[in-house]
Amino acid sequence: MNVQKIRERFESDIARTEKKIRQYEELSQPISPDNAIGRVSRMDAINNKGVMDAALVKARERLSGLKQNLEKLGASDFGICPNCKKKIPIERILLAPSSSFCVNCAR
Repeated sequence: MNVQKIRERFESDIARTEKKIRQYEELSQPISPDNAIGRVSRMDAINNKGVMDAALVKARERLSGLKQNLEKLGASDFGICPNCKKKIPIERILLAPSSSFCVNCAR
């Protein structure tokens, strides 16, 4: 796979992740105490907010990794695990584009 196709893949993943972040930000807004939704519904809303907050953190981490790998694309150290210095298979890069580590080091 050539560099241009990998770049397009990264850019597509970045756009999707940014869209998810915007959605998670909307869904993780604080629960206003003056909403008349009942105690059980309020607890459910608070729980859902916690889930959305966690998803938001993961999406921001993914976005950061994607942008870092996009910047490194074409550089001599792209596709090289920073931990063990071995070449990362292109399949791994495409399956986990936000990761900079090989499978063994990512564990």
